[in-house]
Amino acid sequence: MIVRSLFFAQYRDFAGADELAVELPDTATVADLVTRLRVDRSGLAKLPSTPVVAVNMDYAPLATALRDGDEVAFIPPVAGG
Repeated sequence: MIVRSLFFAQYRDFAGADELAVELPDTATVADLVTRLRVDRSGLAKLPSTPVVAVNMDYAPLATALRDGDEVAFIPPVAGG
């Protein structure tokens, strides 16, 4: 299956791209996607151990099963004052 990964702010800098299409096995979870991204893109090794993600615009845990065509957005921490 192919999953579309979206990156914002500092995560975009880590990835070197706004989005990436990632091929994964049919049984993959968000955790599998994170592992693949850390291996394929050295900058993404800087992701936190439990990054905040949204699958198809809904927040999701790392154990979430993925399906072909899903969109996974990696949401960086927000700071402000």
